[in-house]
Amino acid sequence: MTDTHDFDRDDELRARLRAADPAASLGPADPERVARLLEDTMSHDTETQVPERRTGTRGRNPLTWLVAAAAVLVIGGVGVFTLTGSPDDDSAPPVAENGTGSSDGPEPVVISLRAPTGASGRCMVPNAEVLAQQQVAFAGTVDEISDGTVVLTPTTTYAGDEADRVEVVQPSEEMTQLIGAVDFQVGETYLVSATDGQVTVCGFSGPATPELEQLYTDAFGG
Repeated sequence: MTDTHDFDRDDELRARLRAADPAASLGPADPERVARLLEDTMSHDTETQVPERRTGTRGRNPLTWLVAAAAVLVIGGVGVFTLTGSPDDDSAPPVAENGTGSSDGPEPVVISLRAPTGASGRCMVPNAEVLAQQQVAFAGTVDEISDGTVVLTPTTTYAGDEADRVEVVQPSEEMTQLIGAVDFQVGETYLVSATDGQVTVCGFSGPATPELEQLYTDAFGG
C-alpha cells in the first residue's frame, strides 16, 4: 500500500503539478484582499429570487391598456356596422326639420332617414339593450311610396324628436333579402329605429308585430 506521505517526497510529481498550474508565474496574493474577498463570499446571499408568475391578469403598462381600449372600440364598431351598414358613417344625428307647408298653417316637422346601402358580417339577434341605444325610434304608418321615398306618419315616438312626417329612402330589394332591411308597404304600420340618419336592419326595424312591439317597450318603456 502506498504511503500517504509519498506525495510530499515525490519531487517529479510536484514539478509536473507546478508546470500545469496557470497561476504558477503569479506572485503571492495580497493577504488583505484575500480576506476581503473571503468575507464578501461568506456574506453574499446565494439564493436566487425567481419572479413569481401567477395565472390571470398581470401588471400592464399604459400602452397595454391603450391597445385594449382600441380593441374594444373596434369590436363595438362591428356591432354598429351589422345594424346600420357602416361604422365609418360620420353623418350627424337626424334632426326634425320644418318641411314645406301651406302659408295658412305651420310647416310640418319632417325627419329624413335612409336605408343601408351595403353591409358585411352577420346580424345579431335583436335585443332591447342595443335597441335602446338608437337615436330615433318610432311607430308609424306608411302613407305613400313615391320616387323611392317612403313617407310615414308617426303614431308613437320612442326616442328622438317628434315629427309630423318621416321620410325614408326605400331600401333596395337586395338589401331587404341580404340584411333584413324593411320592405315598406303602403297602409302598413312599422316600428323603425335609426342612428346617424340610417335605419337599423337585422330585425331591429320591421312590421309592427306583437314581438317587435314588446321589444320596443322593453327598450324604451311605455
